[in-house]
Amino acid sequence: MHLETYPDSEMMMIDLANRIAGELNTCLLEHPWASLAVPGGTTPGPIFDALSAADLDWSRVHVVLTDERRVPADHPRSNERLVRERLLTGRASVAQFIRLVAEDDGDWPAVRAKLSEELPISILLLGMGADMHTASLFPGSPELPDALASDAPPIMALTPPGDDLEPRLSLTAPVLKGAMSTHVVITGTEKRAALEAARKLKPETAPVSIVLAHATVHWAP
Repeated sequence: MHLETYPDSEMMMIDLANRIAGELNTCLLEHPWASLAVPGGTTPGPIFDALSAADLDWSRVHVVLTDERRVPADHPRSNERLVRERLLTGRASVAQFIRLVAEDDGDWPAVRAKLSEELPISILLLGMGADMHTASLFPGSPELPDALASDAPPIMALTPPGDDLEPRLSLTAPVLKGAMSTHVVITGTEKRAALEAARKLKPETAPVSIVLAHATVHWAP
């Protein structure tokens, strides 16, 4: 794991957006297209704002979410809504968006087949919760062992522990571990402590640990 620290989150978000833009551009010089997997939640919004203005061939960038809540696409907590409003705008509006949610609720083979075409992910951006979850791989989720398995399908439905979180869709461990470049962004002392703990724990307890060995972690107070 490579850890980069910043004096404040604003500087971190701008620097990380520039880093991702540079990696996308490098990938596009060598390949016909590049895949970018991004999280939802509140943390990545400023990264998306800066990244959407990057001068690169967005028409050859394929954007996919790392996870999604099982809510309508226009729901306030929808990750798709966040990406469409803050990343797929401006120059980035011509990027191709790969939906995790099947148009037909039973058409999982089509979703998995489409995701498989995007692998390995070129650039992966992840967040991490204080409980050491990443994407929607939550410790305590009954489906977590299957999602961590080496033969897991590229996407799975998972049930977060507790009653206050919506059912989720998430990319699984093989997909996350197979990304060509991985960045994890966290803020605050609580998550910094959780990160240090995760380095010593098994994935069943700290799912984020599956990517730490080859990830660059970006942290600001």
